[in-house]
Amino acid sequence: MLPDGRRLGAHLPLSSGMLKAIDRAVAIGADALQIFTDNPTAWRRRASPPRELDAFRARLAARDITPLSIHASYLINLPGPDETTYERSIELLALELRGAPAYGARFVNVHIGSHRGTGVEAGVDRLVDGIEAALRRADEPADDAPREDEHPTLALENSAGGGGGLGTSVDELTAVAGRLESRGIGRDRVAFCIDTAHAWGAGIDMGDPDAIDAFLDDFDHRIGLDRVVMVHLNDTRSGLGSRTDRHEHLGAGRIGSAGLGHVLRHPGLAHASAIIETPGMDVGYDKVNLDRARALAAGETLDALPAEAFDLAGSARGRGAGTGDAARGTTKGAATPGTARPRTAPS
Repeated sequence: MLPDGRRLGAHLPLSSGMLKAIDRAVAIGADALQIFTDNPTAWRRRASPPRELDAFRARLAARDITPLSIHASYLINLPGPDETTYERSIELLALELRGAPAYGARFVNVHIGSHRGTGVEAGVDRLVDGIEAALRRADEPADDAPREDEHPTLALENSAGGGGGLGTSVDELTAVAGRLESRGIGRDRVAFCIDTAHAWGAGIDMGDPDAIDAFLDDFDHRIGLDRVVMVHLNDTRSGLGSRTDRHEHLGAGRIGSAGLGHVLRHPGLAHASAIIETPGMDVGYDKVNLDRARALAAGETLDALPAEAFDLAGSARGRGAGTGDAARGTTKGAATPGTARPRTAPS
């Protein structure tokens, strides 16, 4: 936990065991957690819930790891025009919402998605129709349906904008919030997640504290920062406004230390847990990047990362000096991020 009470966590895999994921969170100093409950790139869901669910919830409580967020499947796309994908997306999102209380999850995080060329207005309408249907389906009477006091909050994640992605600007996010309100969908049911790398890709200069303040002030005035329940704290190797999303180690990408540190110290976000989705999470860089996040929050200068850090899946080396610390030379001896490699962390 940061000095202002803000919780800091990571997206950790369950592949080695649900309880081991909690032990790993404790080992790296995470006091919040994000997980996938199943394969994020498959429509098919597991036939029955994991046997360790009760022990998982109990260990989360015993270790005071909260909030838990479930990152919904990457396949979900509610704004798009394809009817088959739309119906499958509603069903899959409803399953995530219905199953979240069994894990002890407070949030289900989902990408807002892409309108696939139909335009922002049509995409927003389609998105909100889909959210309304998924919430209704998740609430239908059933043995595993959540009780009224167990409903998780759906957190809509801003987009970098590639391929017609929605939620790239405060204008688009305001349109979504307004349409939800007009349908009577409460603020307790749907909130927002801000991903720093996505915002950068969409053209918001998350490396400049003044630009960050302007973005968050506008969001607060038009939507309310109280509706931001989570921050995905990621550096990036994408260009500003490139509409692409390629995560990098904290302070070693194009956003850099000044911007990420400012986000971590921003008083308007003190209530929102910060979750890292950075490269090399399965080979020890989960702890490295959480330690870097704590250093950034304290205003400390980051140490250099070893050259091999940029050879990890999800990171890069070589071309593309960027505009963050690696380019400015303000991270001690930092290697330069550049060429793309496959990403293993969630976006």
